Amino acid sequence: MTQACPSGATLAEAEEFLNAHPEIEAIDIVLHDSNGIGRGKIIRRHELASLYKSGRHMPISILGLDICGEDVHETGLIWDQGDGDLRAWPIPGTLKALHNTKPARAEVFMSLYELDGRPMTSDPRHALQRQVDAFAARGLKPAGAFELEFFLLANERDAFGKAQPARDVLDGRMSRKTEVYSVDHLHGMLPLFSDIYAGAEKAGIKAETMISEYAPGQYELTLHYREDVMQAADDLMRLKRIVRQQARAHGVTACFMAKPVEDYAGSGMHFHVSLQDETGRNVFAEEPGAGWTDTLLHAMGGLRQTMGESMLVFAPHLNSWRRFANQSYAPVNTAWGVNNRSVALRVPEGEIKARRIEHRPAGVDANPYLVGATVLAGILHGIENRIDPGPETTGNAYDAEEATHIPRDWREAIQAATASEFLKEALGAEMHRTFTAVKAAEYARVARTVSDVDFDLYLHTI
Repeated sequence: MTQACPSGATLAEAEEFLNAHPEIEAIDIVLHDSNGIGRGKIIRRHELASLYKSGRHMPISILGLDICGEDVHETGLIWDQGDGDLRAWPIPGTLKALHNTKPARAEVFMSLYELDGRPMTSDPRHALQRQVDAFAARGLKPAGAFELEFFLLANERDAFGKAQPARDVLDGRMSRKTEVYSVDHLHGMLPLFSDIYAGAEKAGIKAETMISEYAPGQYELTLHYREDVMQAADDLMRLKRIVRQQARAHGVTACFMAKPVEDYAGSGMHFHVSLQDETGRNVFAEEPGAGWTDTLLHAMGGLRQTMGESMLVFAPHLNSWRRFANQSYAPVNTAWGVNNRSVALRVPEGEIKARRIEHRPAGVDANPYLVGATVLAGILHGIENRIDPGPETTGNAYDAEEATHIPRDWREAIQAATASEFLKEALGAEMHRTFTAVKAAEYARVARTVSDVDFDLYLHTI
C-alpha cells in the first residue's frame, strides 16, 4: 500500500509541472539542515513522479552534520540510531524551474519525516511549523518578510589575503568606497541583478527593491511581505540560492557571511513580523490617534526577555559575532524603539494597518526557519505572560544603560542556548539538542584550529 504524503504534496503537482516544462532534465531535491545548508540529491526528470508518490529515503544523519558536513555524534542522530534512513517528502508549492541553467533544471524543497509519517523533529521546517500551529490554535496567523543583505566579492582575495569587492559585471570597474544608496553604482551590476530578478520571478518570489548598502560590495534585496511566515522563510532560502547561482554564472562570489570585512558593516537578516486574527486584521495595529496596542507591547516584552538566551539562533557562527559593534547598525543590546535603527526591536514608520516589529539581531548567516520559530515563540511568551517591554529607547541605543545586554561572544551564546528552557520549548527538544550539539562541535573545531591570526600575533613576537 502506498503511503500518503504527510507534507500534502500530490502527484498531480509533479505531473502538471513536467507537462508545463518539457525542457527540464533534472531536479535538485533540497533538505535544509540546522545551519540552513541545502543538502540532498539531484534526480533525473523520470524520477520526479516517484518522489511525489513514495518520497525519498535519506539518512537521518543528514540533519546531524556540522558546517563542514562532518557527523556530530552528540546530536544523537548518527550511530545512536544506526544512521538509518528516514523518508523525505516534497513540500507543496516548492517545485520551481531554475533560471539560467544548462541543461535546464528545477528544484524542490523537502522535509524529513519518520517512516510512519510523523514529522522528524530535528528538521528546522518542523520547528517553525510548531510555532505557526501554536498561533493557529489561538486564532492568530503570523505574517512577515525577511530582508536579504549580502556581499558580491571578487573570486580572488587581495594581496593581503582579504576579501575584496567584485568588479562590476558590466564593464569591470571596481569601487572600494562605501557606495551606500548610490543608484549609479547599482548600474554596474545590472546584468547580474536582472538574472536574479528573473530567477525570483520563475520561483514565484516577489523580490523588490535593490539597495547599495553600507560597505564596499554590499547590497540589500527586499522581499514582499507574506501572510504566511513559512513562505517568507522559503523565499529567503530560495533567494539565497538564486543570488549565489547567478553570481557564480557572472564570475563573482555571493557572500552570506555575517561579517566578511572587518572595517565595515556586516550583513543582517532583519525579520519583519506581525499577527493577523481570523478576519485578517493586524492585531499589532492601533486605532488612529491611540497608543501602541497591548499586543504589540507584550510581544516586544517577550522578545526582549528571551533575546539573550536565543542569540545563538540569530548569530550561529563565530563570524556572526564580529557583526555586533557600536555604531554598526547591528544591535548590541535588547533595546526597542520607533523609527530607530540602533535598537534590536524596531517599530518602523508607516501606515497603521502595516504595523509590525522589525527584529534586527539575526545575521544573514542564520537559518530563517529557526529564526522564525524563535521569534514567534518569544512573541507568544510575551503576549501570554503580558510582559512589559520597558521604556522605549529614543536616540542612540548603543548608549542605552537600561537595555539588557546580549551575550558577549559565541561561547557565551552557546552556553546560554544550551541551558535555555525557553529555547528548548521554542525549537522542540530534539531540534534544540541537535542545534546546540552542532554549535558546540563547531566551537570545538574552531578552538583547536591554529589560524593565520595566531602566526600574525605570536610567531615573531613571543
